[in-house]
Amino acid sequence: MSRNLTRFNSLFDDTFLNDFFRPLSAREGGEKVPAIDVHENDGAYTVNVDLPGVKKEDISVKLENGVLTVRGETRKEDKEEKDGKLIRQERHVGQFIRQLSVGSDVDPAAVKASFNDGVLSLTLPKKAPEEKEAADIAIE
Repeated sequence: MSRNLTRFNSLFDDTFLNDFFRPLSAREGGEKVPAIDVHENDGAYTVNVDLPGVKKEDISVKLENGVLTVRGETRKEDKEEKDGKLIRQERHVGQFIRQLSVGSDVDPAAVKASFNDGVLSLTLPKKAPEEKEAADIAIE
């Protein structure tokens, strides 16, 4: 069976199949980063980060100087192969980091995070726009 699968993959250059369902994308250096969606409305940004197989306690989120940082780690399962051997592993194992510049209009104290079904959802409320006072400046 694995021989047929290998022949099928080589016939159709399986790079398409390799990347189609991959939750982690690769940067130029080969570093893996989780896939994200970012939405904006008048009052907040919403960021959804795909983290399948990651435990909640292995995720950290930080907002500092207008940069949102999501760090995490996936761990290798330690289990004995009883019915054969592993012939291909595509799931990422190791640490990852994803950073986004969200600017200075986000209220860091009001950020909310939830983790459900392998998706980290972040709500980043925007600060109320400050009204700038105008002043006439005398020219000397």
